Amino acid sequence: MTQTALPSWIKRPLPATGEIEKMKAAFRKSNLHTVCESARCPNIGECFSSKTATYMINGNICTRVCGFCDVKSGKPLKQDPNEANNIAQSVKELGIEYAVITAVNRDDLKDGGASQFKDVAKAINKIDEKIEIEFLIPDFNGKIEPLITVLEALPVVLNHNLETVERNTPQVRNKAQYKRSLEVLSNAKVYGKSHTKTGVMLGLGETRDELLQLFDDVAGVDCDIFTLGQYLSPGEKFLKVERFLHPDEFEELKGLAEKAGIKTVFSGPFVRSSFNAKEVSAKSKKIKK
Repeated sequence: MTQTALPSWIKRPLPATGEIEKMKAAFRKSNLHTVCESARCPNIGECFSSKTATYMINGNICTRVCGFCDVKSGKPLKQDPNEANNIAQSVKELGIEYAVITAVNRDDLKDGGASQFKDVAKAINKIDEKIEIEFLIPDFNGKIEPLITVLEALPVVLNHNLETVERNTPQVRNKAQYKRSLEVLSNAKVYGKSHTKTGVMLGLGETRDELLQLFDDVAGVDCDIFTLGQYLSPGEKFLKVERFLHPDEFEELKGLAEKAGIKTVFSGPFVRSSFNAKEVSAKSKKIKK
């Protein structure tokens, strides 16, 4: 049965709005988008208050319609030629030391928008080469060339989310394929030197056996970092939450994922793929040494 009432461990105090509004105003001024706002992330208060954000490039209109995601879908506008420089300037003004860059799916573009990832990295590197960059990429329809393009920008972490178990993928991730996403993570190891990362949302009806298979699959492509978090529906028109997992269960699943061979696992109700990305990356580096 679908649950509607939020359990006690999901509820969070309302954050102070002052710094959040300042951040939003700064992004609007530079015509920038963040997945924090577009996807209505529950961690937006904590992140914006500490002046961190996940920039979303290639506009804010996605060519896919996924059952869990609140990002706008439709016909995208033309790419903004100033986007890369605007992001770099924003990173500088906010004093960001670890920049996370994601994107809407752009199936309308020949390279899926990969070149924009590279341009953003170049613009940030011009400002300060010490700034570390993490990419959270779409699947580029499984094409190798766009993947190589983003890897050439030398991101510290290359993230591509599975989001859910194989059985649920057609319903949860429009036009995506579970095995194709595993190939993206595997190919990232072949063609690049970045740490790889993926994550899933829990509470969408997945079974324990399906999760165990997923853990084996993630370990099988030598993925360095794995995140597990609770799915929270953005609204009535989206997929419903089938179950809220208790924090103790997240801790148990963390142990099972590690037992499967995944080196760095972060698991909890509010864990998201880009949350505390800098700290997650640093831990992965220590483990891999």
